[in-house]
Amino acid sequence: RTGTSPLSKISMAFGECVTEPGSRTPDTDARTRVSILTGFLGSGKTTLLNHLLRSSRGLRVAVIENEYGEVGVDDALVNIETEEEVFEMNNGVVCCTVRGYLIRILYKLASRRPPLDYVLIETTGLADPAPVAQTFFVDAQIKRHYDLDAILTVVDARHVLAHIVDHQRPEGAENECQEQIGFADKILLNKVDLVTDAERRMVMERVREINRFAQIFETEHAVVDATAVLGIRAFDLSAVLRREEDFLDTTVEHVHDDSIISVGFALPGAFNLVRLNARLATLLRERGADIFRSKGVLHVAGSDARFVFQGVHMLMSLASSEAGFGRPWEEGEPRISRIVFIGRGLDRSELKEKFLACMVEHA
Repeated sequence: RTGTSPLSKISMAFGECVTEPGSRTPDTDARTRVSILTGFLGSGKTTLLNHLLRSSRGLRVAVIENEYGEVGVDDALVNIETEEEVFEMNNGVVCCTVRGYLIRILYKLASRRPPLDYVLIETTGLADPAPVAQTFFVDAQIKRHYDLDAILTVVDARHVLAHIVDHQRPEGAENECQEQIGFADKILLNKVDLVTDAERRMVMERVREINRFAQIFETEHAVVDATAVLGIRAFDLSAVLRREEDFLDTTVEHVHDDSIISVGFALPGAFNLVRLNARLATLLRERGADIFRSKGVLHVAGSDARFVFQGVHMLMSLASSEAGFGRPWEEGEPRISRIVFIGRGLDRSELKEKFLACMVEHA
């Protein structure tokens, strides 16, 4: 990334990051700590990531972002000014299709001198964290250089019950939301400000039914004491093996719900903000039940600010860098809008046409 931001963004093209780790022979305490940030779509993982990065100033940290679709947005939502590096893995789920690229990135990072203090992996909301965690125990090179510190699961208090009981999920398909909760070492019950006390207690009971062991933090905007979730050595392999005897079996397959798809597109030009707001509001009102997650980075006509919208089902927010949300466009940076929707029954052509109609040249 060019410009004045000290955040160095590196987009890893598939198959290019193949540097093997060096010959360092660290003991357990010297290995780089790793935390896996997981949680269903729209739970607040990137918000947690930003909070943890702000709390980790002075440390050498690398961030690995996994997005489900071919168009990435989350890298633009990581908003921190420090010495992190951000690696992106798009168009696949880190627990299966792009897992090999995760390993290559970890190999490359292991060769850094001085070594990193921490690696934060943010999975897509459709990932099962177990195969990701497995990577740190079945690959000898990675086991040698990295210590899996904890799996941190963010739970959306407003929507989690609907995702746990998903009647549209095909028979035999894995319920990622349940897997993410069940495999957590620490759970952030997020967005508790959006539910009543009775709803919060109901969610807490259901989460406890899935995972009786993890400590639960009730949070708003994913704010938690970083010392309670980082550097805590919470992942216990022996305890996992007692519950999941086949955890280290790399031949075990899991099946995702193929009815959930990602639709993303990058659009040059500028949006008419009034038409854009109306389109987003109408879309989420009419299709919000089927749109699990929506997000975008937008160029708006008449403004040098970079706009960001985020939605979870029918809830949506739109903010700009002028209001302190996210970073502004950098000098010389192409002002390309990127929009992503994840859900069921989405028509790419229809969505793209409707958003193209919100551009200024379509006035």
